[in-house]
Amino acid sequence: MSKQIQDAYVVAASRTPIGKSGRGYFRNTRPDDLLVAAIHAALRQVPDLDPKAIEDAIVGCAMPEGPQGMNIARIGALLAGLPNTVGGVTVNRFCASGLSAVQMAADRIRVGEADVMIAAGAESMSMVPMMGNQPSFNPAVFLKDENVGIAYGMGLTAEKVAAQWKVSREAQDAFALASHQKALKAQAAGEFTDEIVPVDVLERLANLATGEVDIKTRSVSLDEGPRPDTSIEGLAKLRAVFAAKGSVTAGNSSQTSDGAGCLILASEKAVKQFGLKPLARFVSFASKGVPPEIMGIGPIEAIPAALRSAGLSLADMGWIELNEAFAAQALAVIQTVGLNPDVVNPMGGAIALGHPLGATGAIRAATVVHALRRHKLKYGMVTMCVGTGQGAAGIFESV
Repeated sequence: MSKQIQDAYVVAASRTPIGKSGRGYFRNTRPDDLLVAAIHAALRQVPDLDPKAIEDAIVGCAMPEGPQGMNIARIGALLAGLPNTVGGVTVNRFCASGLSAVQMAADRIRVGEADVMIAAGAESMSMVPMMGNQPSFNPAVFLKDENVGIAYGMGLTAEKVAAQWKVSREAQDAFALASHQKALKAQAAGEFTDEIVPVDVLERLANLATGEVDIKTRSVSLDEGPRPDTSIEGLAKLRAVFAAKGSVTAGNSSQTSDGAGCLILASEKAVKQFGLKPLARFVSFASKGVPPEIMGIGPIEAIPAALRSAGLSLADMGWIELNEAFAAQALAVIQTVGLNPDVVNPMGGAIALGHPLGATGAIRAATVVHALRRHKLKYGMVTMCVGTGQGAAGIFESV
């Protein structure tokens, strides 16, 4: 007997600040500890929820190895003190891993298999580099021209998008500057307060006077990436890093980062049972494939598919979080799909805020659901390109 599809509601959404990889806030903080911080923050938003009602924890991670291996979802759930009955599964759709975690959690609820789910994402690019510690491509990737795009670095795919969609260096740098400016303005206005949980980090400093190591704790509560000294002149001086005569630079690309995000989703039954207040309803999701060598244009295919599934149009979208993997691909998507620039990344994007790969989808979902309520908007979207040629998009409705 078929079950009627039911609604899945986001009842809590929180994230850590995003730190710069390598030398930033969280360079010594394990990704599972970041995940725990995000889970705890989400649970505090629903104090009347019985943790025993949580069916499963689905966590996105793009490079699930090393400190974020061993099924970080289950490890994080246990370290967070959730009951042993709460399962855990780690999923990987590269940059859309966190968004896919939200979609999968929502679908479990929508088909009646669960009433409460955790959906999250976690990534430490300080501890696990891009492509992992020992990347190993199937030799077949290099034997046929149609497969070689699988092995292209992300920057090279951005150069190909810039060339094919005729996105100039000047346009890319202007987009990057705007990302920083919007992020700084949003930080100054406290726009991120609802979604960010402050995280305590330990700092170990050599004390030359005593010959000992001093350990200090400080609390961080803002994304580390936005730079007030960013200027169009400074961006123009940066050299292309992926192609000799290219236009993609470190300044108009997303920042490698560390961070985590967590959402709690519930059925209508659970909402009533525990007296929960929904932030948003999960509406639809779509993922589509595109040629790997131009992976950045993935949202061009995913956005219309998600809209069709929801029975909505672009005009219905009051807020769009388009992950800025590169300014070149973001501009190509905006131009081709016909996105309204005024509703795209109103608080800046990954060029300024950072992009902790598998965590980004969950982080940006938290941004959307809080922004919709704060600004009294009806519908919002999270969308992104995905390595090896994919696009993903998810739509949320404020309730």
